[in-house]
Amino acid sequence: MSVTYKFGFQDGRNVEFKLADQPAAPKGNVPSWVKLEHCQCANCPLSASDTAYCPAATEILPVVEAFQADDAYQKVDVTVVDDQRSYVKQTALEEALRSLLGLKMATSGCPVLAELKPMAVHHLPFANTDEFIMRSVSHYLLQQYFAKRNHREPDWDLKGLVERNQRLQLVNQALWQRIHSVCKGDSNLKALLNFFSMASSVSFSLESQLRKLEAKMGGEGR
Repeated sequence: MSVTYKFGFQDGRNVEFKLADQPAAPKGNVPSWVKLEHCQCANCPLSASDTAYCPAATEILPVVEAFQADDAYQKVDVTVVDDQRSYVKQTALEEALRSLLGLKMATSGCPVLAELKPMAVHHLPFANTDEFIMRSVSHYLLQQYFAKRNHREPDWDLKGLVERNQRLQLVNQALWQRIHSVCKGDSNLKALLNFFSMASSVSFSLESQLRKLEAKMGGEGR
């Protein structure tokens, strides 16, 4: 999987990030907020004695540093290129960052965020809440179909999906705390908060979100 995000700012600045299959190891003088034990997630299974740096923090470090002084709502021209197609959109910086940060976190090697990697393989830039719910549920139900086909007990009631997003929320909250002190602008912070909001929509209001989708898809709805 190869994905490139290109940001074009109105002042002429251009920033580009390439995401490859294998996350890069930290180089040079790594800031303290990237260390595993700094605001370590409550549900982190890693040990500082074995893993010096948080995999997710390490992966998002270049993005956080590049945009740490930027305003979240400034308009940027964003082009996303993957192995199959290109996406182009003029949007607020925080929307594009939410998409990029979500992708980088899911492929960072974090054992908790790794649960999102199947969705990252079929990355959809700039996804809204409806699309996030649709993709999350669709991927999860496909996993349950494969579980049934391989003689394991499927979870058609989506209980595991809700539990998964509850685990993801703990990680997102800790990452927000990590970068809060180093960001002069609000672009990274708002991007993570919006990512957190999407995960919350699966954990706390999945049934109502599904009813909305049911109505839009021509179902009975309530």
